[in-house]
Amino acid sequence: MFNKKKNNDKEENIMNPENTSENTAENVENTDAPIAEAEQAPELSAEEKLQEEVQQLNDKYLRLYAEFDNYKRRTQKERVELLQTAGKDVIVSLLPVLDDFDRALKAMETAADVAPVKEGILLVSTKLKNTLAQKGLKDVESISQPFNTDFHEAITNIPAPSDDLKGKVIDEVEKGYTLNDNVIRFAKVVVGA
Repeated sequence: MFNKKKNNDKEENIMNPENTSENTAENVENTDAPIAEAEQAPELSAEEKLQEEVQQLNDKYLRLYAEFDNYKRRTQKERVELLQTAGKDVIVSLLPVLDDFDRALKAMETAADVAPVKEGILLVSTKLKNTLAQKGLKDVESISQPFNTDFHEAITNIPAPSDDLKGKVIDEVEKGYTLNDNVIRFAKVVVGA
């Protein structure tokens, strides 16, 4: 009986071609609906993937920005520390000279003779100059040298006592210094005209 019913349905479909085409059209429409939904689903997932990627890139950007900001702060702090301790070596090397000056001042209070005090001051002065020379400090030679704007600052011109001193340094008011061949203070000089 069940088989007969199936056969009857087939016969009806064969006999009624309009019915068949309608069923086929409905089937096609029904098949198109899941395909359209399937096409929309990947678009949403692609959109979600892009949003996720944007979120990851933003997170990466924020982390890099924070890391760079920390780097800037750290280097600025190191620079400040370096500037604060840059002269430490020089100061430490000058401490023995300072101690010698203190001893010389105490000796001057009780000294009856000036000669030993003078000798002590000369020794301290020599020690100071040697310590500074070890750090790269040199005097700028000025007297009787041709005036050079790279090392000298002219305070005034005076008539030269002789023709060979014209354009040369006659007197030095303040000594000039170089540190590792860079001028740190120009010599203030009087130039012969």
